[in-house]
Amino acid sequence: MNTFIAGISTLSLARWQFGITTVFHFLFVPLTIGLGLLVAILQTAAYRTGDLSYDRMTKFFGKLFLVNFAIGVVTGIVQEFQFGMDWSRYSVFVGNIFGAPLAIEGLLAFFMESTFLGIWIFGRGRVSKRIHLASIWLASLGTILSAAFIVAANSWMQHPVGYAIDPKTHQAVMTNFWAVMTNSTFIAAYGHVLAAAFLTGSVFMLAIAAWHLRKGHDLAGFGKAARVAIVVTVLASIATMFLGDNQAKEMEVQQPMKMAAAEALYNTQSGASFSLLTIGDLSDNPVFQIRVPHILSVLATNTWNGKVLGINQLQKQSVKKYGAGSYVPVVWLCYWSFRIMVGLGILLFLLGGTALWLVRKRRLERSPRFLRFATWMVLAPFLANSFGWIFTEAGRQPWVVYGLLTTSKAVTLISPGYVATSLIGFTAIYSLLAVIEIGLMIRLAKVPPAIETPEEAERVPELIY
Repeated sequence: MNTFIAGISTLSLARWQFGITTVFHFLFVPLTIGLGLLVAILQTAAYRTGDLSYDRMTKFFGKLFLVNFAIGVVTGIVQEFQFGMDWSRYSVFVGNIFGAPLAIEGLLAFFMESTFLGIWIFGRGRVSKRIHLASIWLASLGTILSAAFIVAANSWMQHPVGYAIDPKTHQAVMTNFWAVMTNSTFIAAYGHVLAAAFLTGSVFMLAIAAWHLRKGHDLAGFGKAARVAIVVTVLASIATMFLGDNQAKEMEVQQPMKMAAAEALYNTQSGASFSLLTIGDLSDNPVFQIRVPHILSVLATNTWNGKVLGINQLQKQSVKKYGAGSYVPVVWLCYWSFRIMVGLGILLFLLGGTALWLVRKRRLERSPRFLRFATWMVLAPFLANSFGWIFTEAGRQPWVVYGLLTTSKAVTLISPGYVATSLIGFTAIYSLLAVIEIGLMIRLAKVPPAIETPEEAERVPELIY
């Protein structure tokens, strides 16, 4: 064991640990944001219509939302500990800037979420229906605000603004908080993150509703939940694609190397094509490719013949600006993570569009093959989110703060053994949490809510539409 660890650097172990814990934590964040909004929509429908089926769906999906929220909080706390454990030099460098949005997230957004969730959980039957409804909307707003401050902090790492370097301490010091919160990178990324979160929640709800509809459980309730989820899926998938396209154009201006790596484009081209699939070597010598002319230029510049800078030219520019070294990220990781993210996004749009067509034809409940497909698609948004996050972070390498601090200079100066121990410990704990989370979610999701009145049970078939 010690011999094996001795061959691995502290930097490599720290990167693996942060990558594992970040991706794991990010499985819960989008679902919390998306499902919180959808539960609020279901409760609003129940409040406005008095329909008991909407109320059952509010309680049913509310339980799933709370389990996911609880696990997300636990993994998020561990996430922040790592800044001091493995990335102390990074924390020293950016603490004056990074600390502000994280502190506001904790003091404002998290307390807002927890306070109003407490009212929502324990207030049913104890506070008025209007206040109870307001509490879930405010809890949902808290999750949305929480994401804003986290994305703002990460966006500063992608595109530093509103700062100065202290000549004595060589630390980054915030000079303009408003500039940090209106960072163009933040505005582009935040919209994309929110749209993807709403898409995650809606596909999750649709998948579970589809499973119950196929089993014939509570057709009235799950039929209505499915229709709410379908509308949100269609709208969120369209928003995700358009906002992602806007983010790509921002990325081409601020981090052109990331865009070049996403296409494995080694030399500058005008009217650059986009490869849907590459077989073989990505080092500018593939065995086989399927390419779409001009699409990369459209994605990067919004023009048919726009110039897209290549990896070789950007490497020379970076060496001239920052000094000797490699400024090229792991190309295959950027290339495939980008395509998996985009491909799954398109598939989710087709899922929503097909479901909407079936609803309009009044055939949703009588389409078992589609319902089975929708159930299996529950994993797709989580994979898309994970690969999107991997692309965002891996494509920025070797920088941890773009243009200011490299990842190799941000890691804590401790022996690999300490990091390996925490890596093994965190992986074990997170694996246990994953088993608990998945077990609870499946157990709760498979048990349909009881229909409370005999009259409604008799009218279930006619309540579908």
